[in-house]
Amino acid sequence: MPNKTLISVVVPCYKQSHFLAENLQSVLDQTFEDWECIIVNDGSPDNTEEIAQEWCRKDHRFKYLKKENGGLPSARNAGIALSEGKYILPLDSDDKIHSRYLEKICEAFSENPEVKVVTSRIQLFGASNKELKLPDYSYKKILVRNCFGHCSAFKKDSWKEVNGYDENMKSFEDWEFWIRILDGNSKVFKIPELMFIYRKHFEGSMSNKFALDPDFYFGLYDYVFQKHREIYRKYFPNPIIAYNENLILKEFNEKVKRNFIFKMYVKIKKIL
Repeated sequence: MPNKTLISVVVPCYKQSHFLAENLQSVLDQTFEDWECIIVNDGSPDNTEEIAQEWCRKDHRFKYLKKENGGLPSARNAGIALSEGKYILPLDSDDKIHSRYLEKICEAFSENPEVKVVTSRIQLFGASNKELKLPDYSYKKILVRNCFGHCSAFKKDSWKEVNGYDENMKSFEDWEFWIRILDGNSKVFKIPELMFIYRKHFEGSMSNKFALDPDFYFGLYDYVFQKHREIYRKYFPNPIIAYNENLILKEFNEKVKRNFIFKMYVKIKKIL
């Protein structure tokens, strides 16, 4: 019988079994039914296997894969390699998705065949319940900052073309993956609703982590730059101009902050 699975949700899990049931329930609650969900146990020392097997018994669309610990990019690649879907949606085991997310994704790909990535707005939960706002996408912009949450969908063929996620990366692997599957002509579709529900943990923001270990993150930025040096040369041909523009912007920001009206605005905002 030919495969009918249209979209594969890939859920790597490592030391997060306490979140897994809530995560998988959000997949089971989908209005769109033509899915499979591959739970990847990335050598987790907790009871991930027990919980995953329970969900596989609950619904045949859940599948289980156990592997040695190799990190998040490795786990995603292993799950995608096993997948049968035309489209792929990575979903970390501590996060959730809106019940109509898969429906909206497949609808967007069907109506816009040229689209490479389908993403959405992001709702935080846990330590914060605000919306996480990322920059609007352009290829030049994504070369310097991520424009999507990791839980954005792409075609499995795109993953094959670039040989998957870079397993050498210990963070930022999704950002670097977008750089490789997209280019200056690529089209991206953003669902205007809050579809990805991203758990905000209490241990601190990305800026705090950066401050604690700047060498690690600077190393990642340098790795991405060196790996894609030709692309960066194409889009940012003169670093002196870029540095100068950055200095001009900083000087302008400082000038605004010294402005009386801006200072009053900040005070009123704190009161409100």
